[in-house]
Amino acid sequence: MPTATGSARRALHQACLCAKVCDDLRGENTKVLDLTAVTPVFDYFVVTNGTNRRQMVAIGDKADDVMAAAGSERLGMEGQEGATWILHDYGDVVLHIFDPETRRTYDLENLWADAKSIDWREALNLAGETETSNG
Repeated sequence: MPTATGSARRALHQACLCAKVCDDLRGENTKVLDLTAVTPVFDYFVVTNGTNRRQMVAIGDKADDVMAAAGSERLGMEGQEGATWILHDYGDVVLHIFDPETRRTYDLENLWADAKSIDWREALNLAGETETSNG
């Protein structure tokens, strides 16, 4: 089905764009998880750590801009005030921005262990670029 393939490719590209935002703003340990074979609810999780509230909010704000430019407006948001876990829902892509302790507590990578990890740099053809972040 061409539409599904195009839609899946678009969702992967957008998840990788979110990961790049995290990396550009020095998010740590950024991962893209492919959930397409695990759940019909969403296609990708992007998971990253922020070191402080200001950075976490900045990552979310910039991701909103990048995703809107890519044709995917934010549908929902949770955690802006508490800032130990900020979630931005873009439909097929869900961005999770954690502080390190909260990420260890919820351990989404283990919870969704059936999800395949995506090399987002390779998917965006950035593998040859010099890394400028600590993620």
